Parts: sequence; C-alpha cells; structure tokens
Amino acid sequence: MSATSRFSALLGAGFPVVSAPMAGVSDKAFRVIACDYGARLAWTEMIAAAALARNPTLTEELLDLKGEDRTVVQLFGAEPEEMAVAAALAAGAGAAAIDINMGCPVDKVVGSGAGAALMLRPERAAALVAAVKKAVALPVTVKMRRGWDERSPDAVVVAEAVVAAGADAVIVHGRYRSQFFSGRADWGIIAAVKRAVAVPVIGNGDVRSAEDAAQLFATTGCDAVMIGRAARGNPWLFTACQRFLQEKRPLPPPGPEERVATALKHCSLLECFEGARALVKMKRQADWYMRGLPGAARLRESLYRAESAAEIKLLLMEFLTCS
Repeated sequence: MSATSRFSALLGAGFPVVSAPMAGVSDKAFRVIACDYGARLAWTEMIAAAALARNPTLTEELLDLKGEDRTVVQLFGAEPEEMAVAAALAAGAGAAAIDINMGCPVDKVVGSGAGAALMLRPERAAALVAAVKKAVALPVTVKMRRGWDERSPDAVVVAEAVVAAGADAVIVHGRYRSQFFSGRADWGIIAAVKRAVAVPVIGNGDVRSAEDAAQLFATTGCDAVMIGRAARGNPWLFTACQRFLQEKRPLPPPGPEERVATALKHCSLLECFEGARALVKMKRQADWYMRGLPGAARLRESLYRAESAAEIKLLLMEFLTCS
C-alpha cells in the first residue's frame, strides 16, 4: 500500500474531521481529548526541526506520543537536511504521519524562511518534501495557506510542486499570510487545489459548527475538514460534526455538568502529562470550557489567580454547584 493510500486509510471513510495544529494548544492532553470526541487525526503543535536535529535528546520531551496512534507530527524548518533528521526522529517516536508547516504567519518563523515564507519558494518547498520522503516511510503531508499575498504563487502552484515531490496529502488554510487569522477564509482556493492534485486535500478555515463543516465538504469536494480555534474548550464540535455529517442530526450543546466534567478530565490529563508545568495551561483550558455560561466572567478572574491545580479543580466544581 502506498503512503498516500495509508494516509487515506488513517482518515477513514465518510466525512473525516481532524484537529488542527495550534501553538500552545495542541499538546498531548488536547490531542487525547480531541480523538476521544471524534477527531480522526490530531496534529501536534508545530515543532522546530532544527531543535530536534541539533539536539536529538529533546525527542522525549517534544515528541511524547505514547498511547497515541492517530497523531500527525508537524515540523517547521527551511533546511532539507534538518527536516529529514527531525522527521526520522518523529517516525521513531510513533508518529502516524509527518506534516510540514508551510502556513505559520508569525514573523519569527517566516524570517527564518520557514512556515508561510515557503509559499514564496515552491522549489524550496518541494525540496523539503523530497528530503522528508526519503527519510521516512510514513505518509508526508503539507499544511499551507492560500498564498503569501495576492501577488505571490498561490496554493495551487505550491500544492502541485509538493505533490510532484511526493507529498501524500495537502491541507489548505484559505487565508493569505498577510491576513494572519483576520477576514474570511477563501474556500474557493481549497476547491481549486482539490481539482489540481490527485492526493487527499483537507480544508481548513472558518469552520465553527457542524453546518460549516458540511458546507465546506459540499462546496470544495475536500477529503477531510480540519478544525482549529473553534475546538478550544469545545471538543463536542468533533462529535457534532460526525453526527451531522453522517446522520444529518444536530447534537444538543453540552450542559454545564458536561462542560465541567470534561474540563476536569482535560485538567487531569494536563497534570498527568506535564506535572507542575501544567498550571498555566489548566487555567486557559478551564476558561475556554466555561465561556458563554452565566458567571463565567467571575470564574475567569478566580481561575487566573489560582496557585495550584487543586485550586483550579475546586473552582470548577464550586462553579457547577453555584450555577
């Protein structure tokens, strides 16, 4: 079976929905929760290939994939040799696939020639894919943007280049680098890439509901939908998408009890996987889970003053009692 076919098998049949790579969010706890609630695959937050290649001892810290069999490791970098070494380490750690970041818009990343800067250099983008393909037997995917700006090569040009170099799937976020995360995502570019290449295409951008996911599938013909920011504190979105796409039935929104129970589970996973380092993330996750509920603003103030994991859990349980 080819690597492309293996990636299609990872996505599975029907209307697969996957979890996006998000810096500071897509850690092990988030990935476990996302997959438990229906994400077919979960991406790691982006990892610097240079850091891994120059210091392989970081593998255990940056690539803890124990117990995960549906995790795609996303790497960013601009040097083929470093990307190849990092990809081999990720494969050894248990990655289901390797993703190359060609979409990150932040100055620090693009200033090194990585991330969305690769949209300006399709030949360099292709060289990275070729190097990673040579280093691993896993499926290799590329996550890109619509383009750098209106005057630069668009996602169709870059997608054709990376697929020719061996990419097994392409993920397209429908915004230019210059937009960062503002404005509306252009789903038309996702449809154009789908028409242009013969590998799976995953659509990304502005999917905030099950209805949005269904519309993205219908209007672009994409093979899967990737959800990012809308899933923060809302893993039920993956379940809702699966229910709506497969059964055409909406999923009722979770009540306060279910929100608190899942927030507590998420916090416990963070504590288990990250120990003392988990406190800041626990505050942020608990805040996201409670948003929109009566009294959430007051809870937020207390959460960010909390000094221990036990205090955060107590605040969540008290919130449920008082709501």
